[in-house]
Amino acid sequence: MPEHYAFVATPIFAPSAALQTFAEGCTARNWGVFVAGDKKSPPDFALAGATYLAADADLPFRFSALCPFNHYGRKNIGYLAAIAEGADVIVESDDDNIPYDSFFAPRSRVVEATAVQETGWVNVYSRFTEKKIWPRGLPLAEVARPRPDWSAFPTAIVDAPIQQGLADVNPDVDALYRLIEATEVSFDAAPPIALGHGAWSPFNSQNTTWWRDAFPLLYLPFHCSFRMTDIWRSFVAQRLAWTCGWSVLYHRATVWQDRNAHDLMRDFADEVPGYLHNQAIRETLDALPLKSGPENLLPNLANAYAALVGKGWISEAELPLVEAWCLDVEALLSRAAV
Repeated sequence: MPEHYAFVATPIFAPSAALQTFAEGCTARNWGVFVAGDKKSPPDFALAGATYLAADADLPFRFSALCPFNHYGRKNIGYLAAIAEGADVIVESDDDNIPYDSFFAPRSRVVEATAVQETGWVNVYSRFTEKKIWPRGLPLAEVARPRPDWSAFPTAIVDAPIQQGLADVNPDVDALYRLIEATEVSFDAAPPIALGHGAWSPFNSQNTTWWRDAFPLLYLPFHCSFRMTDIWRSFVAQRLAWTCGWSVLYHRATVWQDRNAHDLMRDFADEVPGYLHNQAIRETLDALPLKSGPENLLPNLANAYAALVGKGWISEAELPLVEAWCLDVEALLSRAAV
């Protein structure tokens, strides 16, 4: 039986040409399309083929009653709706990314890739280009590290239920890169890399695929800076993925970004918590005593966020949201398993 795909986005503007392209491509292939609205979204928002989840929609989730407005984390509502509709695979992006045809190609969570473990931080962009560029969220102390010898790593068959696709033209980089370098990049079509236990890299929410087993890890936190919500999610997700023996895969670009207007100094300010704390967050997550197996992902998720709250990086107001998320996801996945 073929897997059921769902696409999730959370725009605050009228449907962009990019979002319309995503919706057309998805509906042509019988993918579900779920768009999570916010109070800033146009009241007449309409996208052919999509399920639009308006800010005032009455939804059957504990989380929706608590979910804050005016935040990118509203995307969590879209994830829950996709899970409730029976998605086996969730693919997410944003309304300023334009898909290549390859975006809609069949995907597999079991992949042959360059397998990297126990290396600490990895600049995954260096696998796909020789240009000096690094992903948003990579600690600045790592930027000057020499490129790894990728040929020294083995090729292996890996189980990767979380997969990050790159974006051409305007890749996901931090404000410092944009302020200093300001160069466009299109990545090479290099073979994918899979980061396993002890190999760390940030990943974003702009071109990311999640299989059902990893759905508990989709959660985007609210009570941190806007530019860190998907980055800190990625650190939690990869740490918990290792408890299941999973890798996180990074693969060639299947979208290109026509970036929405940004205030780069505001982006910089929002990224300062990451510049200051991402190394310490990694060390804290590394040290957590977590239980093994997919059945423990939700309690492990709660423990991970409790640890980040305990260190003061995320506000205590996050914890009721995490609890509601865990209850909803547990109920939805249990219902689907019956």
